[in-house]
Amino acid sequence: MGFKHNVFTMWIEWQFIEVPRFLLRIWKNYILFALNYSSLSVLLKSLFSPWRNYRWNYPSGFNPGEFLGTMISNFFSRILGAIARSIFIVFGIFFQIFVILSGLTVFLFWILMPFIIIAGIIFVFTY
Repeated sequence: MGFKHNVFTMWIEWQFIEVPRFLLRIWKNYILFALNYSSLSVLLKSLFSPWRNYRWNYPSGFNPGEFLGTMISNFFSRILGAIARSIFIVFGIFFQIFVILSGLTVFLFWILMPFIIIAGIIFVFTY
């Protein structure tokens, strides 16, 4: 480090190097948590799987009515699964966006906080 160790340079290093590095690490953990919690990859992989694994077995003999009924039931179970998973995917995406925007807000506020304080002090004393 090329800084001389006085209080001001130590504060600059802490304010603009150490804490932002720490905040980025925390932000990354929150993003990974949101991805894991919402299970977006699992929901996308199983998008057209039957809802709650409800499947009807096809008849063993030749009975077109039962075969068609079973096929329609399995089809609707897959459609219901796709609708439910799509809703969960949308909520997961909104949650991920919320985590990203919240982290960005905290990070930018931390970086800009000294300048906001100085601007506030100047504003108070000039107006």
